[in-house]
Amino acid sequence: MRLFKLTLAASILFSAGACSKKAQTQLETVTVERGELTETVTATGTVESVTQVDVGTQVTGIIDKLYADYNTVVTKGQLIAEIEKTMLESDLRSAEANVESARLTYEYNLTNYQRDKTLHDKQLISDYEFQTTKKDYEVSKTAYDKAKADKVRAAKNLNYAEIYSPIDGIVISREVEVGQTVVSSMNVANLYTIADLDNMQVIGNVDEADIGQVKVGQAVTFSVDAYPDDLFKGQVTQVRLSPTTESNVVTYEVVVAAANPEHKLIPGLTANLTIYVMREENVLLLPTQAFQFQPMESDENSKLPQPDQAAPEVNQEAGERLVWTVKGDKLIPTPIKIGVSNGLKTQIISGISDGTKVAIGYSEISNANDDNAQGERSPFAPQPPGGNRKKK
Repeated sequence: MRLFKLTLAASILFSAGACSKKAQTQLETVTVERGELTETVTATGTVESVTQVDVGTQVTGIIDKLYADYNTVVTKGQLIAEIEKTMLESDLRSAEANVESARLTYEYNLTNYQRDKTLHDKQLISDYEFQTTKKDYEVSKTAYDKAKADKVRAAKNLNYAEIYSPIDGIVISREVEVGQTVVSSMNVANLYTIADLDNMQVIGNVDEADIGQVKVGQAVTFSVDAYPDDLFKGQVTQVRLSPTTESNVVTYEVVVAAANPEHKLIPGLTANLTIYVMREENVLLLPTQAFQFQPMESDENSKLPQPDQAAPEVNQEAGERLVWTVKGDKLIPTPIKIGVSNGLKTQIISGISDGTKVAIGYSEISNANDDNAQGERSPFAPQPPGGNRKKK
């Protein structure tokens, strides 16, 4: 009988302790503040130089001198290599001799033509003799023109023996050695590859689901594994429409231009891109959940701010929304006009100002008696899991 009384008393005490743990409801609010609203698309790509030139030779010969090597910084018009000139100089002298020979022949036939033309006009020579003289003159004139053209080509080929940098940049590749013979055929024989490292670009691969949001002019930030602590900036300059399909994944190339004054970016690096498809700075922002808030009306929550008036109608198609602002112990329905949104936050165009408190929901907090609940627990009541664990 005594054991039953003890058990009953413990049960009553436990029930009283449980009742003391009544939860309270409180209103959650946020303050309207200015900030940056962004929405981004991520992609990976490869760093390339905007201007990269393969420097070659248009003449056949032996490499005589090289004035540039890997990583040599060169300027436009700088001499970077020479081809042995003996044969080319010989070709030029031969062409000059042919020009002189053709000139003498031409001038001789020109004199004969002018003389015979005068005689023919006076009918002192036959038509056959005049036509023969005229033919010799025209043939010699053609030969003279050809000889001059051959001389120009020979002189140009001699100039091609001296190879100059076509751009300001840095040598990223050298394909030949001194003494190597280069042969000019259908394709120009490459000697160097020179890149302009001041202006780089990233060729990013954007997923088909995101490509519709990417536009020319959007800001981009990216990082490379070579400099994990650095964040580089760029801008979308081109969205290429040709798709690439790999493993049933369709992507599109997006070109991002980036300045590179410190020459940290080099061709071939892999870049992790963040494209800002939406970026609004210094705008009023509210969490999107504020538009779903509905005030509670209950006697049990009488201490909570209560609606001041009925909610007015808003035209959502015109970009209007209804929020509940907090003033003292009142909830005031406030129509506002919204702008763009990234799903989490929304731009506020008009209706409320900086510093306004807006209700976003309700939450429950435990009563302060919870801290003493453990001390009031009956020794005969069931213990929570792990309650008998000894402290080490």
